[in-house]
Amino acid sequence: MLDQLLLARAEFIQRVSDTVLNQLLDKLLERGVISDEEMQSARTKSRAEKARDVIDSVRRKGEEASSFLIAALCQLDEWLSRELSLR
Repeated sequence: MLDQLLLARAEFIQRVSDTVLNQLLDKLLERGVISDEEMQSARTKSRAEKARDVIDSVRRKGEEASSFLIAALCQLDEWLSRELSLR
């Protein structure tokens, strides 16, 4: 999963919508993948910076966190997850 996110990183940063990012942040917080402080910090940034923060912080947290991010993205934006070859 880490490799999948690394390969999809640039496209994810460029193409994910702000709406999907905010929903991902909510899901990541609910699951305990990110802290409230990490979520609040990400929400203050531009869309691209927020996307970069989300994917990089989740990748650093390992396989389980990465798998959860991929599953959540597939649920929230099936088209983008297919385009990024994330399943």
